[in-house]
Amino acid sequence: MNILLLGKTGQVGFELHRTLAPLGIVTAPDRAELDLVNEQAVNIYLTNTKPELIVNAAAWTAVDAAEDHQTEAQRLNVGLPEQLAAYAKVHNSRLIHFSSDYVYPGSGEVPWQETSPIGPLSHYGKTKLEGDQAIEQSGADYLIFRTSWVYSARGNNFMKTMLRLAESKTELNIVVDQVGAPTPARLIAQITTLAIHGKLTKGLYHLAPRGDTSWHGFASEIFRLAGHNLKANPIPTSDYPMPAQRPLNSRMGMSKLENALNIELPDWKSQLALTLGEYLQN
Repeated sequence: MNILLLGKTGQVGFELHRTLAPLGIVTAPDRAELDLVNEQAVNIYLTNTKPELIVNAAAWTAVDAAEDHQTEAQRLNVGLPEQLAAYAKVHNSRLIHFSSDYVYPGSGEVPWQETSPIGPLSHYGKTKLEGDQAIEQSGADYLIFRTSWVYSARGNNFMKTMLRLAESKTELNIVVDQVGAPTPARLIAQITTLAIHGKLTKGLYHLAPRGDTSWHGFASEIFRLAGHNLKANPIPTSDYPMPAQRPLNSRMGMSKLENALNIELPDWKSQLALTLGEYLQN
């Protein structure tokens, strides 16, 4: 199978580049080889590579910066997936795309389902939703995996930030009223590859570990596993204002994906232990 992977330098893309290898020939251009902002360049690249499977791990992921760079965020999160879906439809290819819990309004405490009402609170969330909708309306064969709180042993992410700060701080104030599931990029890549191999039925699926926690709970577990005695003070979101509004409830139900693949997703704590262990060994 001829596979085109976009976004190979990101957290999820890096892991996918490793897990997809047994499934076919993987072409994974970096930014110097393919400018994803350039629509014409992407069309030419698609024509030349003729992918049977397109895995789009590229996105504008800087949530706050999206408020001031709306054109760029719109292109990468809406225009690009729409363009890829149009190609997939015409050429009978399959498209795999990754979405975000930020498409939901963040209210209540009940986990969101794939059929739950959407209501993004930020420009980033709006672009992720519009990208999903463009793919769904394209008529292409697609899988959309909606995930949350992505981190890994590489790149810039919450886990690594907490570990860095723990080296110089004795205490930190960390938000306690935003709740979700920290999701390692490695797990996303593993489940994505399993879904491809298992020929998962076209559609939208939630993909995150079991269980949930707050950012404060996530940080506290990072410090515990790393052996840091840093004091984590719980604070409300209102005490830590950001340019883009965050959803308070990012819980997502996983039963659709688990039932479709006949699997049981691991819990977030065991996944953190694996990812932290990988980082500390490097």
